[in-house]
Amino acid sequence: MKFISRLSQLMILPLGLCTIASLALAQGLDPAIGTWKTIDDKTNQPASLIKIEQINGLLEGTIIKTFPLANEVPLVKCNLCKDARKDQPLIGMKIMTDLKQDQSGTWSGGYILDPKEGETYKVKLMTEDGKKMDVRGYIGIPLLGRTQVWYKVEQ
Repeated sequence: MKFISRLSQLMILPLGLCTIASLALAQGLDPAIGTWKTIDDKTNQPASLIKIEQINGLLEGTIIKTFPLANEVPLVKCNLCKDARKDQPLIGMKIMTDLKQDQSGTWSGGYILDPKEGETYKVKLMTEDGKKMDVRGYIGIPLLGRTQVWYKVEQ
């Protein structure tokens, strides 16, 4: 009987360690990865949900939901896009690509699409406490751009 009790203890220890290791790995994900709510600059209302994923070491962002205002015609396709995304559906569209992380944890070097205007900008992401993220779109240098604050959506 003591042998079975001891065997149970020996089996529980590795399972507990595996659980702790799994939790540590999950918490080790970069705070930029996840689903983010964007806010419209003009109305200060939610505009969309963007899912950010790390693929082959680079960040990509995809529109997964839009929040059209009650008094506006919903934008369903990227009518003003100038590349292969022209007239493609917004839901499922990659709007952020090729971001690389630097030593300070900032993601940059990639591009972001403004689907309402059809314009593509360089982009830089800086997370604040994992709940807010500054998304800076710019032309040329970051000084020549504007910053939006995105908010993490808890799953």
